[in-house]
Amino acid sequence: MKVAVIDYGSGNLASAARALVVAAEHAGLAARVAVTADPDAVAAADRIVLPGQGAFADCAHGLAAIPGLCDALIAATASGTPLLGICVGMQLLAERGLEHAVTPGFGWIAGEIAAMDVPPPLRLPQMGWNELDFVPGAHPLLAGLRAGDHGYFVHGYALTGARPDQVLATTDYGGPVVAMVAAGNRAGTQFHVEKSQAVGLRILGNFLRWTP
Repeated sequence: MKVAVIDYGSGNLASAARALVVAAEHAGLAARVAVTADPDAVAAADRIVLPGQGAFADCAHGLAAIPGLCDALIAATASGTPLLGICVGMQLLAERGLEHAVTPGFGWIAGEIAAMDVPPPLRLPQMGWNELDFVPGAHPLLAGLRAGDHGYFVHGYALTGARPDQVLATTDYGGPVVAMVAAGNRAGTQFHVEKSQAVGLRILGNFLRWTP
């Protein structure tokens, strides 16, 4: 199995790659994990991981600045290759982001990425461990997890206007916050799976086994 971790100058690339290697070992899968910006490598991949950190607009522009990369992601996922976005990588799957400017996303997930509004004494960004709320067994990416398991979050913007059927999990931070999404073979986690220890490794292993 070839796993492409997309390198466009944003995200915990080395951490994501290491976590994928460990997840593959735990799942008993033979996986070659490559950090790459090469559209041909993306086209040949069996799984694609799109990390991201920072501002939506910066990440979107960084991705678009690499010739052929967005087109390769669109073509590969249109042909059925599973994709997992992490943090801002998940946000890029939405219709648009409102951070700094209105910036189009891929539009694979309904809704837009807007600034979170939390009551005192909560602060932004949300930073740290928080519980995941979901229906156990509702999606293959959640296999082996229990409601109340924790993910590690670092974000001040979140998905709003989501379609309920595309939301796999939420968390609570002054109200419900979308934590995990999926539409067809495209999925994402707002939390950092590569930093979420056993829970994150379980989700990554599920992603590597996932055949939508």
